[in-house]
Amino acid sequence: MTVALMWEARAADGRGGDLLDWAARQQLAGTPLRRETFRAPQDRVLVVTWWDAPYDADLPELPEPDPELVTRAVHRWRFEQVGTG
Repeated sequence: MTVALMWEARAADGRGGDLLDWAARQQLAGTPLRRETFRAPQDRVLVVTWWDAPYDADLPELPEPDPELVTRAVHRWRFEQVGTG
């Protein structure tokens, strides 16, 4: 089964580049099948990792950034793949 972990944060005013750099530097305790980083308006940063694991597996996730770097707590979601195409 493929599980995708999504991590999304909104940077403090003017700190979008800092949050993006911070997210890119974060190392995980394991190696995902795939990892992608995205940015969006309002200085939001999204990191998606894909894992070959059961849905409820204990998987490594990105941590919370320093409070001065973000405007709110990180949002996290977990999804299981149900098909392709």
